[in-house]
Amino acid sequence: MGWKDAAEPVLSRMPAVARPEGHVPFRRKLGWTGGILVLYFFLTNVTLFGLDAATANDLFGQFRSILAGQQGSVLQLGIGPIVTASIVLQLLGGADLLGLDTDNNPRDQVLYQGLQKLLVGVMIVLTGVPMVFAGNFLPADQAVATSLGIGTFGVRSLIFAQIAVGGVLILFMDEIVSKWGVGSGVGLFIIAGVSQQLVGGLFSWQGLGGTSGLFPTWIGIVTGAVELPASPTDLLSTIFLGQGQLLALITTLLIFGIVVYAESVRVEIPLSHARVKGARGRFPVKLIYASVLPMILVRALQANMQFLGRILNNSWVGMPAWLGQYTSGQVTGGLFYYLAPIQSRSDWMWFLGLTSADPLDIAIRVLIDLIFMIVGGAVFAIFWVETTGMGPESTAQQIQNSGMQIPGFRRNPQVIEKVMERYIPQVTVIGGALVGLLAVMANMLGTIGAVSGTGLLLTVSITYKLYEEIAEEQLMEMHPMMRNMFGSE
Repeated sequence: MGWKDAAEPVLSRMPAVARPEGHVPFRRKLGWTGGILVLYFFLTNVTLFGLDAATANDLFGQFRSILAGQQGSVLQLGIGPIVTASIVLQLLGGADLLGLDTDNNPRDQVLYQGLQKLLVGVMIVLTGVPMVFAGNFLPADQAVATSLGIGTFGVRSLIFAQIAVGGVLILFMDEIVSKWGVGSGVGLFIIAGVSQQLVGGLFSWQGLGGTSGLFPTWIGIVTGAVELPASPTDLLSTIFLGQGQLLALITTLLIFGIVVYAESVRVEIPLSHARVKGARGRFPVKLIYASVLPMILVRALQANMQFLGRILNNSWVGMPAWLGQYTSGQVTGGLFYYLAPIQSRSDWMWFLGLTSADPLDIAIRVLIDLIFMIVGGAVFAIFWVETTGMGPESTAQQIQNSGMQIPGFRRNPQVIEKVMERYIPQVTVIGGALVGLLAVMANMLGTIGAVSGTGLLLTVSITYKLYEEIAEEQLMEMHPMMRNMFGSE
């Protein structure tokens, strides 16, 4: 008896959101998507009962915008457990250790989805327990412990129960959006979190002389409420790197432009319908064919590595100096320091006095980050394409099932697959590597609202794809026959 037979009684009974029977009208999809988004914002504002928020420490730090959670809230873990479980499954699937045919076998599809939910539960425990019980990341409020009479351990257990419930809720919220809404829940939550930061970075008004957003600051500069230094060097530094945030604005607009352009670059393979004369179409192979979602997996892998380092640093086990050295909770030396990604200008602009780090150490960190993101982006893009039914074989079968064919070639899945193999693998690797390079460059230059460059990159690309999906849904709503032709019914 194989592992599938042994695990089927458990995996097949994992709770799941029921799939809709038949077509879901576009307005209802928008309603479900909007409702889940409102629920997400609500949950990010539900603070953890029993938490001493004044001394809490965000374990994920600048990875927070990618993990789409909120420090000190029920959604403390964000999409971290979902993404980590996806990394494990992609690696196992890429090594062909699971033996699951998720394209053609309905039983294997059920087992895969059940295994994913089981792994998410395991990751909630593996992430939440150290976060609550190790170190001072989510400390218990002593006043609550005294009033309830359950002690510090009891309050910590209560905090863990709340973030575990939040982790399960966000899993099913993602599933609802995927089955009943538009796009994916993971992408929607990233857009929501990053958009909040962007709006704050543009419009927050905390006093003209304080750390206001871009527009209030420039109103203060124009009206003279914000004093500028007299020295030309200091003036340029203030305008471009300081309060003026011009470099951050330029970087933000540049990312928008590059991502939109990259999303529009594609190779279009002509198609014609085998039975309907004159019915033609095109299959687009985009430059960013695997989308930017694999980049979430790469950054989440880095976040988990830094998470491990901080947990070891705060545990009773201790950590050798060569592995990691920490000052005020921030890594300043050792292996974990070199593996930490460049997050902002203050991590590498030593020539402007923004950091006291050694230039050689900075160069090593930048090089490691580039290699990690470019290679990781390409590898995870390949895994993503193969596990989501976007590979040459799956695509050829989808085209065959839709009744379409490539003009000038026999209507045969193997023939179509050979044509697709000329484009899809190469474009997948190039697109994944390009997204990795863009993510590092965006982080190094900084963006509006202190959003991580990777977070902004993900947000722009996911929003663009969401726009395309909405346009496609509207088209199929107006022309119901297209749902039958492309298998969307």
